[in-house]
Formats: sequence, C-alpha cells, structure tokens
Amino acid sequence: MKRSWNFLAFLIVISCSKPEETRELASAKELGESIAETAQRILMKNVAESMAKGGAEYAVEFCNEKAMVLTDSLSQNFEVEISRISDRNRNPKNALSETELELFKEFSENKSVIDTLISTDDQLTYYKRIELTMPTCLKCHGNPETDISSNTLKIIQEKYPYDKAKAYAIGDFRGLWKISFSD
Repeated sequence: MKRSWNFLAFLIVISCSKPEETRELASAKELGESIAETAQRILMKNVAESMAKGGAEYAVEFCNEKAMVLTDSLSQNFEVEISRISDRNRNPKNALSETELELFKEFSENKSVIDTLISTDDQLTYYKRIELTMPTCLKCHGNPETDISSNTLKIIQEKYPYDKAKAYAIGDFRGLWKISFSD
C-alpha cells in the first residue's frame, strides 16, 4: 500500500519531536481540522442562502464580493490565515504556489489523503481536502454545456475572466483548505 509522503513526513516530525512538540503538532492538526470545518460550514451556509435568495447568478455575485471577506473575517477571529487553494481556481488569489504543487498532486492522486499538517521553521500549515459533494455546486462548477445556465456562465465570465473552476462532477477533488498558523 502506497503511503502519502506528507503523512510520512508528519509521522517523522512527530517521532523525532519532544513530547511537548508532539502535543503541539497534534493540537495544531486538531485545531486546523476544526477551523476548516467551520469555514466550510459558514461558506456553504452563505452560498445556500444566496442560491435560495436569487439562484446561481446571485450566488456568483456573493462569492465574488463576499467569499474572501468571509474567510478574512474568520482568519482574524481564529488568528490564523485561512484560504482555499486549487489548480483549477476561479479566483486568481486561490491559485497554488510553486511549493504547493507537489502536495496538491499527492491529494489529487490519493483519495485517502484527507488532510495533513506541514511544519516549517517558522510556520505550521494545515491542509484539508475539498470535494464537490452537493448537486447544487454543479450550477456554478459543473459542465458549462449541461449544468451551468447561460446567464450564470455569463456572470462567471464577467466576474472571473480567468476562471478554471468548471467541468467538475459530484465527488471530484476541488481543492484544499489551507490554515496557516504563525509562530
């Protein structure tokens, strides 16, 4: 069975750490999981309310104007940096950095990798997989020919001229939550 390099790196960090460092890493991983779940729940609640209020077109407007504001507010509240990253991002600010490409590849190739904690000299960063799980998501992220209405597609193209976040299907790996803890 193939083991994830990041999971092995986490185990090596833990096994080579002092007990108090091991507890700190486990605590950061647990906190990262909690923050990612909270951010996902709040974002999806707001998107669902936007969909109910005005359909997919209104939800695109909400995401364009408020999604980053929402994650920034949560970042301040939790005193971390919260972001969503993807190789097929809608917002250019959610693009992968050069250092995240291999990590992202590991997540995309190995469905059993659901999260990881990376420790560098000055920062702990928690990553958690995001999958497209709700049929409603297809109204903005599905097949442009069958799932996304022409009006919604037009608004997406206006708001996000470099959009790459379409042509997903239910169950597809969509991206990662990234929770950065500063030391």
